[in-house]
Amino acid sequence: MGESIRLGRIAGIAVGVNWSVLIIATLIALGLGVGGLPQLHPGHPEALYLVTGVLTAGLFLGSILAHELAHAIVARRRGVEVEGIVLWLLGGVAKFRSEARTPRDEIAIAAAGPAMSLIAAAVFGIASGASALLVGEAMSTTVLGWLGVLNLLLTAFNLIPAAPLDGGRILRGVLWARRGDPASAAASAARGGKGFGIALIALGLLLVVGMVALDGLWLMLLGWFIVTAAGAEEFHASLRGVRVRDVMTRAPVVAPDWLTLQEVVDQYVLTQRCSTFPLRGFDGRISGLLPLAAVKRVPSEQRATQRARDVACPIDRVATGHPDEELTELLQRVRGTCGEGRALVFDAAGELVGIVSPRDVGRARELHTLRQPQRNADDPPTSGGQRADEAEPTGTP
Repeated sequence: MGESIRLGRIAGIAVGVNWSVLIIATLIALGLGVGGLPQLHPGHPEALYLVTGVLTAGLFLGSILAHELAHAIVARRRGVEVEGIVLWLLGGVAKFRSEARTPRDEIAIAAAGPAMSLIAAAVFGIASGASALLVGEAMSTTVLGWLGVLNLLLTAFNLIPAAPLDGGRILRGVLWARRGDPASAAASAARGGKGFGIALIALGLLLVVGMVALDGLWLMLLGWFIVTAAGAEEFHASLRGVRVRDVMTRAPVVAPDWLTLQEVVDQYVLTQRCSTFPLRGFDGRISGLLPLAAVKRVPSEQRATQRARDVACPIDRVATGHPDEELTELLQRVRGTCGEGRALVFDAAGELVGIVSPRDVGRARELHTLRQPQRNADDPPTSGGQRADEAEPTGTP
């Protein structure tokens, strides 16, 4: 889930929000300001109810942000590169650019979020109790108590052992420590997540049929998200142990960045079996990446005057990697970058040696799956992937 607005940085970690967070914030604010609080505490001005509802929604989103910050801070302390945090419709996501190095790190990072939510539940619960002693059954008592209960439920839900929930990541760490195989552990946790998500969808459907439409739709949406995210994690797990050099297309065709788009079409697009071209500047360095889709977006009558470098993805916005690193780490960096999901591969001397496309990744997964023998959970870990000499000979499909 991408961010729509960047809020800034907290403890050096980028924080953003997706527009969909407005939906949950509005539902909370109106649910309390129009429905819940006027019924429980009648006799106050309508504006006070709405303001209280908005403040409560803000505090709830703040507790979710604290949950994700706990993940991110612990991850950074344990050597995991943190991309940032995004709040959205169904909560928040802490995005990482690298993997946990050990099972202990995996468990610590995953457990940090529920621990923070549990602390928030305790703080709100104590504050609600103090408010009850000082002012009785006032709106502040109700709101603080509601926030405490909600954070407690958030803790319990996140500890369900199903990826991508925190409990699923804890399970992954435990299985990793037991089996010695992070890929097998991640796949098991992901399968549990898919099963749990399907169960939520089924329960939501039953509620919709039983005329509890809103609750049912929320459960179906949540279940769909969990199934989708678990499927992505299962795909990611299937590539554990595969190196970039095993999947990259070697010796990609490079075009000069000073050519016009029409010259690129005539000299490269029509003569090469490639859909993306790295560009090289006058200084001999790779300056960007030109997908065929970017060329198509320029009207044909303008291609004779438009330079390739003017529409290409600049190199600082293109994901780059090293042949010897794990493919999963490179894929973490591809997210949110320019280049239609592609990455450029450079050797230790800074020379371009390959390019990785979504098709390369999909083929690598299929080959990796075919080469994996059927084995028991306690068997020693194995690794495999696409041989370097099996990559496409030139360019990017």
